[in-house]
Amino acid sequence: MISVVVLTKNEEKNIKDCLKTLKWCDEIVVIDDYSEDRTTKIATKLGAEVYQHHLNDNFASQRNFALKKAKNKWILFVDADERVTPKLAAEIRGVIKEGKFVGFYLRRQDSIWEKQLNHGETANVHLLRLGQKGAEEWQRRVHETWEIKGRVGELKNPLLHYPHPTMTEFLNQINFHSTLHAKALYEAGVKPSFFRIIANPLGKFFQNYLGRLGFLDGMPGIFVALMMSFHSFLARAKLYMLYKKGKPF
Repeated sequence: MISVVVLTKNEEKNIKDCLKTLKWCDEIVVIDDYSEDRTTKIATKLGAEVYQHHLNDNFASQRNFALKKAKNKWILFVDADERVTPKLAAEIRGVIKEGKFVGFYLRRQDSIWEKQLNHGETANVHLLRLGQKGAEEWQRRVHETWEIKGRVGELKNPLLHYPHPTMTEFLNQINFHSTLHAKALYEAGVKPSFFRIIANPLGKFFQNYLGRLGFLDGMPGIFVALMMSFHSFLARAKLYMLYKKGKPF
């Protein structure tokens, strides 16, 4: 009844632990952006159906490609650095049998550097990741959303998330995603301004660190607040460069 989709790119450190939590699914589909490590070999060995497909800086397109490959009525999207607990798996099986909804939001619980984050923007992330096949497609190249039409519910048990094991990987992800975010803003016709380049990052930091009580998460809390602020700055600065030069940075 259910297929699970995992998007990958050089995820040999994560893919084994991720797929082990998904054995209860009827089908495991891995869409790989031509990894240069052992990701695909590990996934195949663990019983996944592996398809290689270029991301082309568009996560929505990659997920829509996955929708075409998955065979079952229900599709669950999980990232390689996420884990489905037995309680969440049991809840998913239960709500699918009830048949009251066509999609479900999952609450994501972040842990970084062995510290569970209970505050800041990551403490209130709800993602539409479980839905019926054919219930519309994914939109937007980054920070993508699944535009499901119909009655949508929310699951109680969290999806565990273990991002950015090192500061270097954190910075690399911010650089990559801020580039995609700038391109998405450019395509949407959003105009850059000096005010937003300065104000958005400052507002983001104080909102996460003070308004959302990120300081209660200790040092990881301030690191995450600073990094998300830096992401905001880079996205707006890169948007400015796109308009200034008319080409990518």
